[in-house]
Amino acid sequence: MDERDKQLTHKRGFGVSTVYETLRNEIIELKLAPGSAIDEQQLSDRFALSRTPIREALVRLAAEGLIMTLTNRATIVSNIDFLRLSEFFDALTLMYRVTTRLAAANHTPDDIEKIRSLQKAFEEAVDRRDVLGMISTNRDFHVAIAQAGRNRYYVELFTRLLDEGRRILRLYYSSFNDVLPRQYVGEHEDMIQAIINRDLLQADALASTHADQIVSQIRSYISADSRQSGDLSL
Repeated sequence: MDERDKQLTHKRGFGVSTVYETLRNEIIELKLAPGSAIDEQQLSDRFALSRTPIREALVRLAAEGLIMTLTNRATIVSNIDFLRLSEFFDALTLMYRVTTRLAAANHTPDDIEKIRSLQKAFEEAVDRRDVLGMISTNRDFHVAIAQAGRNRYYVELFTRLLDEGRRILRLYYSSFNDVLPRQYVGEHEDMIQAIINRDLLQADALASTHADQIVSQIRSYISADSRQSGDLSL
């Protein structure tokens, strides 16, 4: 591969990452509403790129469940299935509890170091009111706890649920006008301490309370939004 080919490959790779990260953030932030059309030509014009890197970025977004291709080959932002939200919340709550309990039983000192580091990053994102940062670090924090539990099936399932729930979590932070009360940041610290103490019952109880608070807040926010607008536009 000559120097020109290397430069073209680097440019395409950079272009794919730029398109992917920009669209992913816009979808998670709900700037691109669920059901919105994704047009390759418009994206090509917007990012001044050929369709090849655009398509590669869309493949990555589809793999994360953020976009989908319909039977007529049109591509849209994936809808949020509010009708099955209760099922999602049940599964999410169960994974919070199981993974935190297992982490209390099976963690190593390295696990605790990683979990604490991610909690610090989460706190910093909260202080900055960086919503995308909060969503990302919260996800990584809970995945790290799941990994400390040493059950790869739970890790895979919980990671999938957390990834699918990123837009739902955006609604959670919106309910606080993006200013998360410190008491909910502190819930993470309480969970860490229960894990360190290898207190399985306390870890389970704290994770359950943490999940219940999130679910209750989101339900209230969606209900209020529904009453104000007459329906849910999402």
